[in-house]
Amino acid sequence: MPNLQPDQVYQLLRNLTSPVVAITCQRDGKRNGMISDSAVRASIAPTVPRLSVYIHKFNFSHDLIFETGRFVLHLLRDDQFELIHRLGFVSGRTRDKLGGIPHRPGTLGAPVLDDCYAHFECRVVNVMDTGSSTCFLGDVAAVGHGAAERPKGDVMTAAYFRANMPPEWRSEYETLLRAAQAYAAERSHDIQPVIWRSLQQP
Repeated sequence: MPNLQPDQVYQLLRNLTSPVVAITCQRDGKRNGMISDSAVRASIAPTVPRLSVYIHKFNFSHDLIFETGRFVLHLLRDDQFELIHRLGFVSGRTRDKLGGIPHRPGTLGAPVLDDCYAHFECRVVNVMDTGSSTCFLGDVAAVGHGAAERPKGDVMTAAYFRANMPPEWRSEYETLLRAAQAYAAERSHDIQPVIWRSLQQP
């Protein structure tokens, strides 16, 4: 078996990434939105819809989700580049990223974006620590499309975004990616056992 270099392994692992999704959350009047490409279906039972998403601990959204146990995951269309730039290239600690983006309160209290391919309102039922991030397992409590009754276009994928993002964004994107990779490399081995509060013994 050939001894692959870390960059080669990383490129192979990119084949396992999810669609590009927007995650929204809210706690005590503070709302936020972020972009992720690490969401997957977590149940094959149609009557038990579940999904999971990995959120890096440096993201402002991480603690909002951990403390409320609520989030909304939005599938995006493959023309929503500007929304990805607004939610994914800056921190919610420095600005209200949802300001000016049409949204409404969801049934669980977290913001639901008006314009998306589809959305899933989720209630956290378990978590797993990865060192640099937390994997949130969510029960899907409500589902809907964007403003249109039926979605148009295709779902945005990470590969499509990387290949088609505006050229003037690429340098900033790569800088942010390197910073996230450095953060993850330092913390990925410090994994702590976590028992989600709803699963704790009385």
